[in-house]
Amino acid sequence: MKSTTRLTGRVVFKGDPGYNAARKNWDPHTDRFPKVFVFAQKTKDVANAIKWANENKVPIRPRSGRHALETNLSQVNGGLVIDTSEMKKITLNKKCRTAVVETGNQVGRIVDTLAKQGYMAPFGDSPSVGIGGITPGGGIGPLQRTTGLISDNLLALEMVDAKGRIIRASKKRNSDLLWASRGGGGGNFGVYTRYKFKVRRAPVKATVFSVTWPWEQFEKVVKAWQRWAPFTSTKLGSELSVGPKKGGNVSMLGVYLGSKKNALKFLEPILSVGTTTKRDIRCLPYLEATKFLLAPDPVLTQRFSNQFSSGFGRKPFPDKAFKYMREFLEKSEGGTPAGFFFLNWGGAIRKIAPRATAFYWRDPQYYVEWNSSWVKPSHAARNIALARNTRKKLQPFIVGSYINVPDQGIKCSGPVYYGKNYARLRKVKAKYDPGNVFNNPQSIPPAKK
Repeated sequence: MKSTTRLTGRVVFKGDPGYNAARKNWDPHTDRFPKVFVFAQKTKDVANAIKWANENKVPIRPRSGRHALETNLSQVNGGLVIDTSEMKKITLNKKCRTAVVETGNQVGRIVDTLAKQGYMAPFGDSPSVGIGGITPGGGIGPLQRTTGLISDNLLALEMVDAKGRIIRASKKRNSDLLWASRGGGGGNFGVYTRYKFKVRRAPVKATVFSVTWPWEQFEKVVKAWQRWAPFTSTKLGSELSVGPKKGGNVSMLGVYLGSKKNALKFLEPILSVGTTTKRDIRCLPYLEATKFLLAPDPVLTQRFSNQFSSGFGRKPFPDKAFKYMREFLEKSEGGTPAGFFFLNWGGAIRKIAPRATAFYWRDPQYYVEWNSSWVKPSHAARNIALARNTRKKLQPFIVGSYINVPDQGIKCSGPVYYGKNYARLRKVKAKYDPGNVFNNPQSIPPAKK
């Protein structure tokens, strides 16, 4: 190979010690065999890696937290993976209420670091997801009705483009790139190395809750939740999960940014439904509350492979949707993390217009995702088909899909992920990556001149 650029950072080629550890992902079925991993220590390492890949005609995949949920997104056979996970600086500016974070940070680490200093950073449902990937895709989670999406708090960024140039974007310069990076998905425009976020003072205490019901009551509980959760206090975030019929239950996890007394008042309509088998509701110092919500989720020990799909609900599910949901839960493998997951929408999310950022799906009432899971590779095809067929059946009752929970079974996925922002995203792509260097199975193609 003739290359004028040298790879810098921590470089691991196929065959080197540490190659198998570098290849491991949260989801085992996304494993691939890249030619080389570059663990960047600084932005220059990212630039060198991109130049090297271009000179050697090797495909590139950026990677932050190893939580990609579909194949060929953060790894590719014979390619170069640019991994930012060793770039972990976090700088909090209390006066300006901003935090600058390098894109190798896991969400949990940012939440922890800021909470210890009295500040609140939004998060999703796992502490080990990388901030590098969750941010450009939107970034949903239990605080979103108060803080907005993670991407709504993005003020500025540093990115290395397809030619290895370092680009900075903010409201004042390259504002089209900032717009696209707030919901336009990772791995489309370049490799992000640094984000600047707006942060808020954390409350001294928050009330967290974990409630379960028997599986048989899922229909009753989901129906009630869909009529309650989107309309309750915007300080209340609620995640509702329904596991497989074999060994699963219904569980609700969430947070209310206020006292336990007020939390109980707002929770009453859902707590009075069915017969709860567990109720754990406590007011905790804010840092402890975040730990309650972000149970440890080690990246490399996940046993289960998964097929996810996602969408947004504009109104409560009719009976027909419950029929399809039940069929899915009856066929899902028992003893796995398979199931349905709902998150309430509204509040701060709805305050931003659908075209103001690349994240389009502002007006639904709730988010929904489902995943089938398996351990034996021979069960993969059956479970992938189960999740994708369920999407076809649920299609009349949902809109769109969430790019951070991708489903490669979706044909012509651009408008499904990005709604009416897709055409503008293609223009931004054409400006920053006209040669489509950053591409993957569902990436945004550049607009034709």
